Amino acid sequence: MPLPLLERWVADRVASRVWARDLSVFAPPGAPSDRAGVVRQRLGWLGVPVSLAPRVADLANFAHDCWDEQIRHVYLLGMGGSSLCAEVLRDVLPAQPHSPRLVLLDTTDERTIREATETLSAAHTLFITASKSGGTIEVTSLERHFWSVMEGALGDRAGRHFVAVTDPGTSLVELAKERGYRETFLNPPDIGGRYSALSLFGLVPGALMRRPMERLLESARTMATRCQVDAVDNPGLALGAFIASAAQAGRDKLTLLLPPDLATLGAWVEQLVAESTGKDGRGVLPIVGEPVGRPNEYGEDRAFVAIGAANAPDLHEAVPRLAAAGHPTFDIDMVPDDLGGEFFRWEFATALAGSALGINPFDEPNVKDAKVRTQAQLDARRTQGMFRIDPPFERGQGYSRREHRRADGDAPAAERYVAILDYLPREPKRAEVIARLRGALRRHTRFATTHGIGPRYLHSTGQYHKGGPNTGVFLLFTAIDESVSAVPGTDYTFSALKFAQALGDFEALAAAGRHVVHYHIEDPAADYSAALESVLRSYR
Repeated sequence: MPLPLLERWVADRVASRVWARDLSVFAPPGAPSDRAGVVRQRLGWLGVPVSLAPRVADLANFAHDCWDEQIRHVYLLGMGGSSLCAEVLRDVLPAQPHSPRLVLLDTTDERTIREATETLSAAHTLFITASKSGGTIEVTSLERHFWSVMEGALGDRAGRHFVAVTDPGTSLVELAKERGYRETFLNPPDIGGRYSALSLFGLVPGALMRRPMERLLESARTMATRCQVDAVDNPGLALGAFIASAAQAGRDKLTLLLPPDLATLGAWVEQLVAESTGKDGRGVLPIVGEPVGRPNEYGEDRAFVAIGAANAPDLHEAVPRLAAAGHPTFDIDMVPDDLGGEFFRWEFATALAGSALGINPFDEPNVKDAKVRTQAQLDARRTQGMFRIDPPFERGQGYSRREHRRADGDAPAAERYVAILDYLPREPKRAEVIARLRGALRRHTRFATTHGIGPRYLHSTGQYHKGGPNTGVFLLFTAIDESVSAVPGTDYTFSALKFAQALGDFEALAAAGRHVVHYHIEDPAADYSAALESVLRSYR
């Protein structure tokens, strides 16, 4: 039986109004006066499956030329919406013969950057510098570093190994011109970063990896057509109504059940939903990467969306058990060939879910706070010789610890979630350890958990953390790096930048009244996964 919200949307012709660019869908009477203006500048994603289709052949020719010039590796320097789609395209769509390998660098982690630098084959590598604003600090720092590396290896030929994807008129456009970049791809400016999967931010790396971009847009066009109909079988309306109705009923932890081969799609959905809906004290928190549990392990704050479960026996069996136990479930039958359609379905559904929750799904008002505080920390380090750490750390067993608590105590247990904010150096076994610990924590507490890699999560769930419901307990982990690499043209290193980002986020969370605990490991030779396990076990 259709949900009441879905039936109301059909009766109110909401789908038709979205396609007619009726701003009142997202900025109804009584909304803040500036909302309509923001919405007007952020609806370009509706048309890209059609408007960018003519670019596919040119992009394929560009990719072919790069292959002919011996490009075998593509390094993508980007954050959030500028990088997550490319990761999905790499991992979900079938690789073609002679496909260059994509290396995704959405990090300021010293160890990751050092390893990428040491394994770099300059003559066979192309860099994509991707930033909607053109001035994202992580992307700018990475570009400075790898430009220095490539210029040292290739001299005045370095520019042929860089392309830019950005909006018109950004500082990146000028930088690309100055450096002699091979190509600058200008994206339609009326598309927000997290709604840009089917734009040039996805199509350029997809084409370079020789993935079937024509089929991606064809699938998206089919879904877009289905999302134009005012009917209960409109896929975007149905999913949006499910998400919003569940959240309005207190089931605001949207738990994604995905087979391993679709895992990176979960990270893309996580950013889209969390950053679009987590504001004004409301929102939907996607739970991604959590092991599947028994129905009685989950609280009444959960709703479930299973994607591609038919091809995963454990998920196929879990979904009906969860539904029988009274948990709301939504099943999406998907194969890789449908990926473009899924991108569009989720964008359409998320925008409408945000509208139903009474917020603007196209802005991110709390993201800037952590950025400003990060810069202030870097300025303090430059002018005073040290970071500003308040409250100070207290020395503990194997780590130092500091904490900011909510003034009114913890949120009710039934609403609470635990966010693991991980700025530790990358370790191959980390994901497996975290998944096991999250499962154990859920069994003992029924709390939902998330795992964010810093600073990547700042461009994803970071908005929800500060702007969504104040029900999280944030466990932030940092460590001293084994080595440091200077960022050319600045007075900081990648290690200092990452630590400043962690400190800035702690301050932003505290300023928003959140409960946050910061653990700092001072031994660069420590077993970071063991330290994580020791801390998380204490929260059972």
